Amino acid sequence: MPERNPIKIETKVIHEGYNSEKYSGSLAPPIFQTSTFTFETAEQGERRFAGEEEGYIYSRLGNPTVTMLEERMASLENGEAALAFSSGMAAASAILLGLTKTGDHILCSQGVYGCTFGLLELMNEKYKISHDFSAMESREQLLQAIRSETVCIYVETPINPTMRLVNLQMIVEVGKEKGIPVVVDNTFCSPYLQNPITLGCDVVIHSATKYICGHGDVIAGIAVGKNEFIRKIALTTQKDIGGVISPFDAWLLLRGLKTLAVRMDRHCENAEKLADFLISHPKVANVFYPGDKQNPDFSIAQKQMRKPGGLISFTINGNKATAQALMDELKLIKIAVSLGDAETLIQHPATMTHAVVPKESREKMGIDDTLLRLSIGLESWEDIRNDLEQALSKI
Repeated sequence: MPERNPIKIETKVIHEGYNSEKYSGSLAPPIFQTSTFTFETAEQGERRFAGEEEGYIYSRLGNPTVTMLEERMASLENGEAALAFSSGMAAASAILLGLTKTGDHILCSQGVYGCTFGLLELMNEKYKISHDFSAMESREQLLQAIRSETVCIYVETPINPTMRLVNLQMIVEVGKEKGIPVVVDNTFCSPYLQNPITLGCDVVIHSATKYICGHGDVIAGIAVGKNEFIRKIALTTQKDIGGVISPFDAWLLLRGLKTLAVRMDRHCENAEKLADFLISHPKVANVFYPGDKQNPDFSIAQKQMRKPGGLISFTINGNKATAQALMDELKLIKIAVSLGDAETLIQHPATMTHAVVPKESREKMGIDDTLLRLSIGLESWEDIRNDLEQALSKI
């Protein structure tokens, strides 16, 4: 029977995965800053290596602080199990390598993070694992893009940096019909705004560097999925390639998660107000924000996101020089890649996060030289608006 009063996500981000009674009543989780673990007997070591006994062996294979983080993230994403990695790309590469072999095909949403694009190119060049991009705007379009050798549908939603959305319910229906797992990069939303596994997706990944951390001081990644698949990844691509998170970084993420709900509420509140400001500004050509009622994907956002998020992309009337001039005039807003920090950040995708993507491919993704991506921070929204206003007045 379902729980009568299930714990809500605002409570889970603080309590899930940690029991202070097991650790001398320590309110904060302890950091197990160790590389290896001792065995009581040689026979116990044998049993643990054989998988016959639960217990820790070596921190690349598991660590109590990391386990606390993994249990919390699995609960937040409504998945069975989670794995923590040393970066978002370590998580993405482990999952994609774990799902594919030579000759396979990956179908991707029309636009992905620049380093994900680079990974896909590398997999094609070295291992003959091909990929294609699709706008995935309809069931028919999706079915046409699927090949007999397609083994994975990889989706970003919202897409970095165009903020286009993908209808996950439609993707799941086609994926299940064809027997193809659906992997979703949920970085832009965090578990607080969107839960793809609840919608039927198979695997969720995060660059935990962003909203999960929230303070710009950790590089980390997370993957969440079914027990059997996550265990397979843990024992193969994570263990043998070795992109594991440190205990201290896992502890920092546990600390950051405690404020995820209140941070995301503020990010979204600020973003909605600033999107309205940018939409009405004469020097701004286009604004791409899921909360804009004129956005073609607004109905999708209403269906699968709790709130429209803290990221806004927009284009400037002019050219690359105009976009860069705007950035150079900003005082409060910092020029930096990444997102989800307390500080408001701005970057120029064509020359920064997506510079690795060839110009023709970038343009197909909707990334031109006038596009800017704004990660809205936790400052007063009026101060952010005033900084944008004074910079816009000078270009």
